[in-house]
Formats: sequence, structure tokens, C-alpha cells
Amino acid sequence: MAERGEVKRIQGLAETDGLLRMVYGLAYAARPRRLMHPLGFARIGLERLVRGRSGEPFLRAPEEALATPDGLVDMGGPMTAERLVEAYARGIFPWCHVGPVKWWAPSQRAVLFLEDSRIEKNLRRLLRQDRYSVTFDRSFREVMEACAEPRPGRPALTWISPRFMDAYEALHEAGHAHSVEVRDKDGNLTGGLYGVASGGIFFTESQFARARDTSKVAFVTLNRHLAEWGYVLNDGKDMTGHLAALGMRNIPRAEFGALVHAHAGQGRAPGRWEIDPSLDVAGWMPGGES
Repeated sequence: MAERGEVKRIQGLAETDGLLRMVYGLAYAARPRRLMHPLGFARIGLERLVRGRSGEPFLRAPEEALATPDGLVDMGGPMTAERLVEAYARGIFPWCHVGPVKWWAPSQRAVLFLEDSRIEKNLRRLLRQDRYSVTFDRSFREVMEACAEPRPGRPALTWISPRFMDAYEALHEAGHAHSVEVRDKDGNLTGGLYGVASGGIFFTESQFARARDTSKVAFVTLNRHLAEWGYVLNDGKDMTGHLAALGMRNIPRAEFGALVHAHAGQGRAPGRWEIDPSLDVAGWMPGGES
């Protein structure tokens, strides 16, 4: 009986979470600058009905993406590991709060060329203090859950829903998605990020910090390894103030697509990643930084 009660309690929490997610998602979509987006969704839905599944994994190529909403190339379909691999190989990513999953290739991409990485003095000092340990691929699901946590003072709205967690966990198990974990001396997870490696590009999906600058510790440590392993770019999708502070800048979709194509054969083979203790992250001077 106790087990049955616990199951009902969990089911009730899941239903409440799903309802809140729908309410927040609809409120997000109702913002003035997004009021025309349903027309684009309807257009893609109609095209999908007319064309059907033609054998192509996505309805439109990135260069054919809609202008409103910016970058929409398809709606619906599964988020299998195979389809996600194909998406990132084309510079496409899934993102959605409610309803069928939407697939995107926006007109502008926030990217960090690794030689343009910025490491502030305070961050270098923090890295040298050895207050935190950094690992790769040790707690992928836990990192995703932490990224989905509500930010202080902000609505509990996140696109990192359970269906996204399940999809990316499968992609992680296939060796394409990776996590960075930052832990304090007591072993508590204090910061990190997760993303997808495709060719010579790493696509950062989300970051979190439970202690000051721990997401930056994860980001710089990752980029130091990416540079060592032959990657050229860290993609952040849509520009934010946080990404700009990390050195990211916008480039047009055509330029981004050319980079995706040019570096398709680079990077590491799928598999689990490990920290290279011989790499000096605190002393890294990207692009001749002084």
C-alpha cells in the first residue's frame, strides 16, 4: 500500500509539473514579438501534411528555414539518437517548451572561435586555487537536471523537459553528448554544462552554476580540451549577455553552415571523454592572449 501511495504521489507531481510547464510555455509564446509564430508553425504543419515523410530527416534544409519564427525547419518526429546526430551534423537543433518538438537553424548563431576564448584574471585565479575538481561524462543526467532547475527570481520555465533529458541521455550513451561536472571539496556538484560534439564543433546546450563562476570553470576547462583535440568552435545558439561575456559573437547562418561542413570530419570519435591532467587550463593563452 505504501508503495502504491508513493507511485500516486510521483504521478501527481509529474502531472503538476506538466501543467505548470504548459502554462509557462503558453505565457512565453504569448509575448508580443512571438504572436506571429503560430502562423509559421501552421505553415510547417501544412507542408508536413502535404509532403509527408519523404525520406529526408527534416522538412527543410537550414538555408530554407522560415523567417518567422526565425530558423524553423521542421516540427514533430522522434528525438532518437540517430536523428539528433543527423540534426547537429547539419547545424540544426531541437528546442521546445510545449507541443511537438521544433527543429531550428536560426539566421544568426552565437559562436566562440576557440582562439577567441576569454579568461578573466579572477577566473584564472580561481582555477589556480584548486577549489574545484572538474570531470567529463561522470554525471550526465544530473547535470541536465541541474541545468533545468529554476533560476533565482525567475519563473520555473525550461525547455529541458523529461523528454529532452531522455533523448540526450540516449545520445550521451551513444557517445555524442557530453557533460562537464564541477565539484567542490566535499564532492557536491556546484556547476557544469552539457552539449553535443559533431565534427569539429561542440554545441553547448546549457550551463548552470550553484556557486559563483563554476559554470565558467566548466566552460573554460572544456574549451581548453576542445582546442587540444582539434575542435574549432563552440556554438551557443542564441546570443545572451552571459554568452557575450564568454567571448561569443554572432555569425550568419550561411557562415555557420559552411563551418559545419568544412569541419565535418574533425574532432574525436564518439565515446566517453576524460580530463587530461597534463593540460594547464589556468595558464592557457588562446590566440596569443597576454
